[in-house]
Order: sequence, then structure tokens, then C-alpha cells
Amino acid sequence: MCSGGLFSPYVRSASPPASSAEHMKLSVVTEGGLLLQHLLAAGEKLDWKCPGFDAYFTSRTLENNRRNVWFAEYWEENFNCKLMSSSKKDDSSRKCTGQERISIDSKYEQEGKVQFVIDAVYAMAHALHNMQRDFCPENSGICTEMDLAGGKKLLKYIRSVSFNGSAGTAVTFNRNGDAPGRYDLFQYQWSNVSGPGYRVIGQWTESLQLNMEDMQWPRGEQDVPSSVCSLPCKTGERKKVVKGMPCCWHCEPCDGYQYQYDEFTCKLCSYNMRPNANRTACQPIPIIKLEWHSPWAVIPVFLAMIGIIATILVMATFVRYNDTPIVRASGRELSYVLLTGIFLCYIITFLMIAKPDVGVCSFRRIFLGLGMCISYAALLTKTNRIYRIFEQGKKSVTAPRLISPTSQLAITSSLISVQLLGVFIWFVVDPPNTLIDYDEQKTFNPYLARGVLKCDITDLQIICSLGYSILLMVTCTVYAIKTRGVPENFNEAKPIGFTMYTTCIVWLAFIPIFFGTAQSAEKLYIQTTTLTISMNLSATVALGMLYMPKVYVIIFHPELNVQKRKRSFKAVATAATMSSRLSHKASDRPNGEAKTELCENLDPNSPAAKKKYVSYNDHEI
Repeated sequence: MCSGGLFSPYVRSASPPASSAEHMKLSVVTEGGLLLQHLLAAGEKLDWKCPGFDAYFTSRTLENNRRNVWFAEYWEENFNCKLMSSSKKDDSSRKCTGQERISIDSKYEQEGKVQFVIDAVYAMAHALHNMQRDFCPENSGICTEMDLAGGKKLLKYIRSVSFNGSAGTAVTFNRNGDAPGRYDLFQYQWSNVSGPGYRVIGQWTESLQLNMEDMQWPRGEQDVPSSVCSLPCKTGERKKVVKGMPCCWHCEPCDGYQYQYDEFTCKLCSYNMRPNANRTACQPIPIIKLEWHSPWAVIPVFLAMIGIIATILVMATFVRYNDTPIVRASGRELSYVLLTGIFLCYIITFLMIAKPDVGVCSFRRIFLGLGMCISYAALLTKTNRIYRIFEQGKKSVTAPRLISPTSQLAITSSLISVQLLGVFIWFVVDPPNTLIDYDEQKTFNPYLARGVLKCDITDLQIICSLGYSILLMVTCTVYAIKTRGVPENFNEAKPIGFTMYTTCIVWLAFIPIFFGTAQSAEKLYIQTTTLTISMNLSATVALGMLYMPKVYVIIFHPELNVQKRKRSFKAVATAATMSSRLSHKASDRPNGEAKTELCENLDPNSPAAKKKYVSYNDHEI
């Protein structure tokens, strides 16, 4: 049972105590008051009732509780009545009858801290008992040693007590004099039965005991919400502290090519690096090049291999039938030069796709424009020769200069030497080297970024290297147009003309594609493929229109490859004159009559009329 005494925690004295006995009493009361404060603080949240105290206190009346000087004042306040004239109550208040009863005539409720008052008294009693047992084991009551011990020694005994309190829990104190805390933990919950209210979900008695299954969280969540202002940032994110709130921040991801340098900073990787997967450091950007198995390379390589095989077959055919009339009439020397240029146009495909190094880059510079230069230099020399022959034939029967095979080779070589001189100057001014271009495929997403290994040849340098060959091609086309009216039986001007027209169309399509993709992420692949296919098509057009008909005749119709009478320059001059006359009358005649007029204007008895017209391809002029 709980006892029902009252204990005052504070005692004041105007003068020192008169005796050591009074000093002991004062020490006991003072230390007991401090002890009560600690006990009350420890159990501030505990609402435990002592049933014995209720039985005792409700039985108190004015007759049986006169020792408590404050009880009369409590009686007046509790029952709202007046006991005596000296009372502070108003005169209008009713007089107390003395028959009032606590908990019957008043709203009585036990204060939750009563148990701690009781435990404080018991703690003091245990401390005094232990102190008396140590200082006066043979005496009963207070001995001289206890009388002289003082408050500090008593406090030591109070802190060392240990017993079960009125609530059935242990009463102890730590080295700081604090009693262990005991708390009931409540959570405000909604119940379908009782509605909203607090529900006990655990306790604290030196450690936390929580019943997680009894807890409720918003939106039916099972996990305990984090009770923090800001959650820790993820890897690769920096903290942006909220102004004025050092414990709160926003998490911002390091984006682009940035990585997390520290908790609060993102830094940019160097130009040849990119952040790793969790953005905690930088790693090298992968290096790529045009691979042989890429679709961008397979098509040009396939076309080049077919072209190389066809070129070798044509060249082998011409070598095998080198002394036959068709081969001799086509100008063997320039034919072999032209075939060499066509072969180099196909070979450049493999150099453009090969892995760049100093050697590959050097050969690229040499052969990039050399194959086209050789081809169109030879064709230009041919068309120029035909043009000069027939222009000279209109004026006189004297043959023009520099139309012999040796002269033609000299002219062709001089045209080719200009290209080689330009390449030599390029080598001296800017030696070949390789570089890694990180800007070409530096995408917005750093994980798609690539460094492109390539030769240090710019787009402008490529066009300049091809520029001279394109100039030869345009000039050759002009001559092909000028010689379009020459009788087809005398020369191969018309096949050359068709070759040049087609080639011009190919390169007119190449230029916008090449420069239009300069900003594309696939620039390396598109430009390389476009360039190599354009060169393959140019070589294929020349090979197909100028050589395949001759090879067809040589292989499948050898009866046509026979020696015929050579035509003198006088006959050529006559044909040129008649061709000039026909050009003036062509507008007055329907199609198909020009050649008839050529025959009509010749004297049937003249040697020229008696000669059978044969192809220029069959006879040298």
C-alpha cells in the first residue's frame, strides 16, 4: 500500500541552525527536495495512479487531518465555501458545514506525480537506513558520526539506493544523480471503433521498446517516415544548402560532363574525359574509327573490289591484245595511263577506311586526288587532241603539233606533275599526323560521346586536294562539248562526252552531301562513304563507257578487230569541213539526215567517197 504523507521540497531558514541535530534535519529536507525534483523530472510523462493514496486521501476530513496546515485552505477551494472569518473567501460565499466529502461533493482526480513523492520519501528512508547501518551499527537512531557526516555524504547514500518503488519499478540513480526515465509512448491514430485518439505503441525504460505492428502512418505506408529536413543526397548529386537553414538542403544532380567533386561541388571533366556511371570521377572517352565491318564501309569496299577486278581484267585484255587494231587505235599509251588512274581511284577506298596512322595519312594525301588527276589528265589530253585535229582540219590539211603518242604522254605528265607538286608543298607546310577529334561526336549525353581517330586533314583540305582534279574534269567536259559534232566514225569523242557528263552529275551530288553533313554526329561515316562512292562511280563510269565496248569486241567479236586502211589527215580534214557545213544546215534538216548529207556532198568518184567510213577507234589519225 502507498502511504499518504506530504513532503515539502523547499525549506528556508533566516539563521543557521542552533544545533547539529537541526543541521541534520535541514540537510535531510534539502536533499530530499532535490531528490524529489529528479524523480518528478524522470517520470514527467508517466501517468500511473497509486490506489492506496486514493483510499487514504478521500478519507481525509477537517476532523482527522488537522496536522496539515494547508488542508483547510484546500477544503475551501475544493468545495467553494468559507470556514472562518479570517478566510480569504468573500463574505458572500457559503459556510462550510464540515460534512463535505472528497470525491463525492467534488471532482477529485489523483495527481500523476504522487508515486514519485512516495518514492522520494522511501529513497530518503533507505539512504538514512544505510547511512545509520554504516556509521552506527551498534546503536539505534542517530549517532554522533551521523550527526557530523553532512549533506554530501548523505547525498552519496541517496544516489546509491536501489529498491522497487510504489509502481513496482526499480528506483535507482546514475552518477549524475538522475533517476532512470520511464515513459509510455503514444501515437495519435484513427480507429474505426473509437475514432481518433492516442494509443500506446511502446515504452522507454532505459531502452526503447516499440511495437511496430501497432503503429500507423499516413497513406497506409508500412515503413517509418524519415524525421529529417532533408534526406542524404545520392551518389553523383551535390548539396545546395537552403539559406538560413544549415541542416536543410536540395539535392542537385551533376549533369552533362560534370562529376561530384565533393559534397557540395560538381566539377567539369577535362575535354577528353567523361564522368563514370555514378559520376564520382572521370574516365577517358572511348576512341572510335571507321571499322571494316561497318555498313558505311562494306558498300564502298564491295564496289571498289569489283572495280579493281574489272580494271585488272581490262588491263590484262589490253596487254594480251596489245598489237590488235582496236587497242592500237585507242591510243595505247594514254589508255594505260587512264587505266592506272581508274585503278588508283578504287584503291583510295581502302586507304580512307584503314586505321589512321602517319603512313596511312601520308598515302591518303598522295592518292586522294592523284587517281582522278591521272584519269582526267589523260581524258583531257585525248579530247584536246581530237579538238585540235578537227579544228586544224577546217583551216588546212597540215597536221597540228603535239599529237604524237610521245607528245600526249608529255602533256599528260605535265598535268599530273601539278597535282604532285601541290601535294609536296602540303607535306612541307603541314606534315601528316593523326589526331583524336572529341568535338565531332561530343553529344549532350556524355555516355554516348566518342573520340574520333582520324588524319589531320580538314574538309577544306580535301576539297583543295580534289579541286585540281575537278578543274581538269570541267575542262575535259568543255572539250567534250566542243567535239560533240565530230563524226562518231572518226573518234571516241562521244563516249568521252557521255563519261564526263555523268561524272559531273556525280560530283555535283557529292559536294552538297559532303558539306551538308559537316555538323552531323555521323560526319565521319557519311563523308568517308560519300567520297569513296563518288570516286568509285567516277572510275566505274569511265571504265564502263570507254573500255567495256572495246573489251566486248576483242573477246566476243574478234572478227571486227581487224586491220583496216588508215585514214590520212587529208581525209580527216575533209570530214571536219563537211562536219562544219552540216552544223550550219542541221537546223534546216530533220534528225538523221546529217550523215546522209556528208555522203551526198562528196564526189562519188573521189577517193574520199570511195573509202568506207570506219571508227576512229579502229585507226590512228
